[in-house]
Amino acid sequence: MEGFKPTDPVVMPDEALVPAESLISPPPNQFTHTLVRPQPFYYGKPGSPPSGVLPAGTKVVLMVYGEGAGCRVVDGQGRYVEIEYDSLQRL
Repeated sequence: MEGFKPTDPVVMPDEALVPAESLISPPPNQFTHTLVRPQPFYYGKPGSPPSGVLPAGTKVVLMVYGEGAGCRVVDGQGRYVEIEYDSLQRL
């Protein structure tokens, strides 16, 4: 094919995968809260480096909140993650 150059395949590291226990399928299509600021998220408990960052304005479903600073939410991609509760604003 003239004008096209093949690219080398890239294999993503294991850290790029969403753990099966942290993925909800199908993902939600109705949400309870939005993030008021960018928020690091963790697939497990905080204490290790964050698994990623959810941008401000991300809509989520609050799934678990007890006492303390953390809570568990699900985003529109179905990622079930731990974030700081005080970053949420009710819709």
